Amino acid sequence: MLKTFPVGGVHPPENKFSAGKAIETLPLPKTVTIPAGQHIGAPTQVLVKKGDTVKVGQIIAKASGFVSANIHSSVSGTVAKVDEIFDSSGYRKPSIVINVEGDEWMEDIDTSDTLIKDIKLSQNDIVKKVSEMGIVGLGGATFPTHVKLSIPDGKKAEYLIINAVECEPYLTADHQLMMEKGEEIMVGVSILMKAINVSKAIIGIENNKPNAIQHLTSLAGKYQGIKVEALKVQYPQGGEKQLIKALINREVPSGGLPLDVNCVVQNVGTAFAVYEAIQKNKPLIERIVSVTGKSVSKPSNFKARIGVSADMLIEAAGGLPSDTGKVVNGGPMMGKALGRTDVPVTKGTSGILIFKEEEASRKTIQPCIRCAKCVSVCPMGLEPYLLMTVAQKGNFERVETERAMDCIECGSCSYTCPSTRPLLDYIRLGKFEVGKMIRARNQR
Repeated sequence: MLKTFPVGGVHPPENKFSAGKAIETLPLPKTVTIPAGQHIGAPTQVLVKKGDTVKVGQIIAKASGFVSANIHSSVSGTVAKVDEIFDSSGYRKPSIVINVEGDEWMEDIDTSDTLIKDIKLSQNDIVKKVSEMGIVGLGGATFPTHVKLSIPDGKKAEYLIINAVECEPYLTADHQLMMEKGEEIMVGVSILMKAINVSKAIIGIENNKPNAIQHLTSLAGKYQGIKVEALKVQYPQGGEKQLIKALINREVPSGGLPLDVNCVVQNVGTAFAVYEAIQKNKPLIERIVSVTGKSVSKPSNFKARIGVSADMLIEAAGGLPSDTGKVVNGGPMMGKALGRTDVPVTKGTSGILIFKEEEASRKTIQPCIRCAKCVSVCPMGLEPYLLMTVAQKGNFERVETERAMDCIECGSCSYTCPSTRPLLDYIRLGKFEVGKMIRARNQR
């Protein structure tokens, strides 16, 4: 019997229209807009100014703290301006606009396709290099990877868990990456194992990707300590806590981290980025992005430079369909709607999803009928209907005591609600206010 997490979850239609589509390299644009902050944590310090010339892979914004990540140029050319530009959040953020001139890379980056298996760097040097190369979690959270690899005193990792689940409907970027870069991923996993000093790694893949399971299983036999585990298709299996429970039956405590149960979790795309950083000296300057939707004429998986416009990706997939009602950055469950499409691809852009008008419109909100469907599907064992009610009333102390901060914002509650209530919207509001309360307490 296939493993899965025991509490909650849903199974939306998968709609993996871009599955099996070979990764296409997006042509270079005329300009890129590279946000100076593409990670969770402290902002960066911009190192370039208008008129500076840059090469591919050159650092252009420096991390300003431990929980922060360097930003590198994804193109070569001249800095046109450093300004506040609209990003996918809909707000203006500090960004570096570069006019593209040729494609000149930093001399120390290995641009060949040669597989390098031998890991020469020490444990500490791996963590340092990952930090220098600006690697963040590519599953969408964009947490700086070197922070996860820096095990605090008194803690010990036993397992490295690789999240290759890609449980969001529509998205196929990780799936296709596994099919085309399996060997590199295996070396990346081995590097991560060395970085946290563990001998066991488990790659979790949902059973709707049988070719990826077969491919990585055949490769894993050549690498010490790596195991591939097929999982039942159940959203949100890709949540860290759900994946840990499914694979090794350990439960991360409320308010805790995977390291509390001796685990470190990394996305499969991050493992590939780590391979390129350590073995090829290549910073995180590009990523795989799925562009898809029911009306999209050419659902695709693209390798895109960081900073290219979402418009360019959409055009490469056949253009914006005439019946478009909404464009989403990410997947349908956890992604955020874009107010405009001339926004840059960032390290956290896993997909551009185009919804038809009939799918995009919200239905009329009806009164809660206390059916408890939202409770039964919540993978964290919360009561979403209650959290929405107390957040609506502004009772944020109650929102905190009802464990809103444990919510992983998977959207299962809103998806299953027969009254089409915006449960997650209000829970997010509640979490935002509780977060402010907690920060204020900590500053006293």
